[in-house]
Amino acid sequence: MLAAELMGELEKTLKILKKIDSFYNDFKNQDLKHIGKTTTTAIVMAEIFVDFFTCVETLFIRISRFFENSLQSEKWHSDLLHKMTLEIINIRPAVISDETFSILKELLKFRHFRRYYFDFEYDWEKIDFLEAKYNQVYKMLKRDLLKFHEFLVQIG
Repeated sequence: MLAAELMGELEKTLKILKKIDSFYNDFKNQDLKHIGKTTTTAIVMAEIFVDFFTCVETLFIRISRFFENSLQSEKWHSDLLHKMTLEIINIRPAVISDETFSILKELLKFRHFRRYYFDFEYDWEKIDFLEAKYNQVYKMLKRDLLKFHEFLVQIG
């Protein structure tokens, strides 16, 4: 993969994240506002957070492969997330800040939980907590990814 191809992947990811955020805002301001906090709206909110994290993680995998970062087979998801905070001297800067990492870690935990949770009883306090984290991290992540994009432009 060339740096230009990785830039394309990053740009595509930013567009997908924008679509997810647009869907989230529309859902929050329309459906959730009218329907209220139900099992159905909790499922939709949960899927938004899971899709958001999965999209981000997919980009991180591509970045990791491009820069030949190895991942531990056990707990590779958290290992990948951690590696994105590392500056690798003479290779690449950190992709995300420690603050962004901390919040994304919460979404990772939820995604793992959601993957094996088959009940329909959702804890709205947890959904509200994740929503607050999502609202924080989206802006932070966008800032971090645009900064990393500048690095990719430089190495061209």
